[in-house]
Amino acid sequence: MKLWKKLSMVTVTILSAATLASGAAVIYRSMEYNQRKTIESSERQLKSIAYAIGKDLESGLLQGYSGVTRNSYINFVIKKYGASEYILIEDDQVVCNLTPFELTNPEDERWGGAEICSIIQSRGEQYILISGKKVPVVGKVEYKLVLVQDISELYGDIRKQVYFSLTFILGASVISVVLIFLLTKRIMRPLRELQKAAKEISEGNLTRRANVRTKDEIGAMAEAFNSMAGRIEAQVTELSQVSERRRQMLGSLTHELKTPMTSIIGYSDTLRNVNLKKEQQERALWHIYKECRRLERLSSKLMSLMGLYDNDSICMEEVSMKELFEQVVSLEEYNLKQKGIRLESFCTMGSRQIDRDLFESLLVNLIDNGIKASSEGTVIFLTGQDNRITVRDQGCGIPADEIKRVTEAFYMVDKARSRKAGGCGLGLALCSMIAELHEAKLVIESEVGKGTNVSIIF
Repeated sequence: MKLWKKLSMVTVTILSAATLASGAAVIYRSMEYNQRKTIESSERQLKSIAYAIGKDLESGLLQGYSGVTRNSYINFVIKKYGASEYILIEDDQVVCNLTPFELTNPEDERWGGAEICSIIQSRGEQYILISGKKVPVVGKVEYKLVLVQDISELYGDIRKQVYFSLTFILGASVISVVLIFLLTKRIMRPLRELQKAAKEISEGNLTRRANVRTKDEIGAMAEAFNSMAGRIEAQVTELSQVSERRRQMLGSLTHELKTPMTSIIGYSDTLRNVNLKKEQQERALWHIYKECRRLERLSSKLMSLMGLYDNDSICMEEVSMKELFEQVVSLEEYNLKQKGIRLESFCTMGSRQIDRDLFESLLVNLIDNGIKASSEGTVIFLTGQDNRITVRDQGCGIPADEIKRVTEAFYMVDKARSRKAGGCGLGLALCSMIAELHEAKLVIESEVGKGTNVSIIF
């Protein structure tokens, strides 16, 4: 059974039970009140009539009535006060009964007490109120006066109230059931929307959001659900992009491995099967060594790049940028001398929160790229000002249509030149990733024949 149906049934059950209980309580109190008022009225009437009858009976007894005359006098007195509602008992014997009812227990002591005794008897569908009291008469004879009233009408009214209440409660319950079902179904509509959204997201539609605009707890839950769905979508998209980059990188790696592996296999097979001169053997071994070193560099950079993909938690610390520049210049001193290239460094930046090792690798890679692209006698400039670090070379430059792709793994503008210089196409991809981890942007500006500017902007 659906939740909205359960809520509706529980609400209707509780409401009906509460209405029945309150209706029963009201009817009971009303019946009790009417009974009490009727009894009080009868007792007041009986009390006053008993006193008056007592006086008249005393008067008759003083005159010495007896026999038929006495009985006629008693009937006269009773009829004078009560028409057909009274029964007079003399020494436990009914001497006058003007009612249509027969008193079965005239000797009952309850009717002869000083205080009025009232009881209600049920005779079939009739309800009889019987009230009795001792008549104050001076003499040896004891008189009891009993007032008998048919109060069936009172119980008939109560019965009508019960029927009316039950009819009203039944009608109200039917209307309540319909209204509660409709309202509960409407209230539960946002939850159904959330359920549909969750189901679609579980089936792969990560762009699905719950269209709930209520200003209550369900609306707040829908807002949290949409926020969670957005984060899930972003994370899945990021994972998909990482997976796609890995797939492309592995494909490119496979392609890149073919050339050095082919060379190594070819030269080693020649050395194994062909008698070469010593000079030719040395040249073949040199080619094998060179290709193996290229594979080593390729493996090293690939591991660095994969490490950044797998773990974006970096160790940030306060580092003096000026000291970092000096360290990088010291590291590149040998390579610069080998190529006959000069490096000029200038830094006015203070300290920054960075990962020292990663950032050092970033700057070294950028300077290495500048060295590979530059010719002997040129100058590479490393500058740091405000929120920008720039590496500028005077090398061959990059065509405008190639700039957007140079940060892709294994992409090389001039593959022959890159391989000759020992490149593998992973340097700028690694640099771009390190910059992103430092919440910085890598901006490349270049012009063919004039050189390249690579800026890290925080």
